[in-house]
Amino acid sequence: MSDGLERLYKALDETLSPVDAAYAAAYPGPTAGRQPVHTVYVPVDRYDAGTVRSWGEQARQVLSEHIADAGDLAAITGMEPELAAEVLPLVHAKLATEPIEDLRIDFEDGFPQAAVSAADRDADEDAHVARAAAELRASAGSTPFSGIRFKCFEAPTRRRGVRTLDAFVGAVAENGSLPDGFVVTLPKVTSPEQVSAMVSVCEHLESTYSLTEPVRFEIQIETPQAICGPDGSAQVATMIHAAAGRCSGLHYGTYDYSAGCGIAAEYQAMDHPVADHAKATMQVAAAGTGVFLSDGSTNRIPVGTAAEIRSAWALHARLVNRSLRRGFYQGWDLHPAQLPTRFAATFAFYRRSFPTAAARIAAYIGRAESGYLDEPATARALASFLYRGLSCGALTTDEVREHTGVDPEELQLLAGFRTEKGPSTR
Repeated sequence: MSDGLERLYKALDETLSPVDAAYAAAYPGPTAGRQPVHTVYVPVDRYDAGTVRSWGEQARQVLSEHIADAGDLAAITGMEPELAAEVLPLVHAKLATEPIEDLRIDFEDGFPQAAVSAADRDADEDAHVARAAAELRASAGSTPFSGIRFKCFEAPTRRRGVRTLDAFVGAVAENGSLPDGFVVTLPKVTSPEQVSAMVSVCEHLESTYSLTEPVRFEIQIETPQAICGPDGSAQVATMIHAAAGRCSGLHYGTYDYSAGCGIAAEYQAMDHPVADHAKATMQVAAAGTGVFLSDGSTNRIPVGTAAEIRSAWALHARLVNRSLRRGFYQGWDLHPAQLPTRFAATFAFYRRSFPTAAARIAAYIGRAESGYLDEPATARALASFLYRGLSCGALTTDEVREHTGVDPEELQLLAGFRTEKGPSTR
């Protein structure tokens, strides 16, 4: 090897090593662990320790009343009849065992207070904080993930929001630990500086309550300013990195964002072009960072007559499937009657593609032939797909092992997930 080539190698290393390190820090890759398929927002005044059980019971009741068999499910959702036959018993089982994957107790939009004095409003919210924290402790383990959404960092609500967050964290922390899967939602973010401020708040909480694990938070993308800053840049990308590794997810806010863009109320929806633009920007900004993405909600609730319920279910199932196909594996649910179609559409998504995905993984690791010649990046996507299906209950470990020859732990390795020794995971 020539001295000239060695000098070139050295020069390249000197020039690019700092770039390599900066890239690795900014884009550490996919996060190990489970992402919930939905976040359920419950106003704090309607929340108690029995909420999860109650939502499951209500969901099972409306499912039993309006879907008699797999044929009904197929007719409502548009899925293939044979697939509906596989999915329906899984939905019943899910609603009986884990009706809510991620619970968010809402102290923001879902918590309207009476027009009384500021002191009375503060006393009311303080009381709800104490009560809800006690109820969450009493129901520990009822959901894999939980947390609160507090008021935003805009000037009129900043102090109240931080007061609520501080008091709630102090009340639920025990022996330096927060509940498993605890995450905080930071709403209506308009600038990266607000995200940096949230990091400071998290550091305060960790110090004040001697927390042994970092506090993590989601950024809600509810304002056009989060997507496009005053200089034309995509501020959401800067926000992720301003979070200093604490951002667990970006959550799209359907109605605030649509209203901010001037969309008439009748046309505000998850599949409106302004929503697709915002979410595509979020997706690119989050790529490679390990930050999860969540779509928003539909306010068409399955209540009323049988025809109204079926119509709302059809819409919800279509929107859930649309989000999944576009790489948004999580969304919001606002009512118990939305749970049947959340899980039906999600399970159908994974089971529909399972045979092909499993065959391609088996071929990639040399245990079968599939008719595909996949590259490592595609294999990572296939493994991640199967792992997500396992995590939510759409697939079983035995099914995956039989058709791929690999276990869940091997799937995580194939997916390229960071280990627990890397940056904090949810």
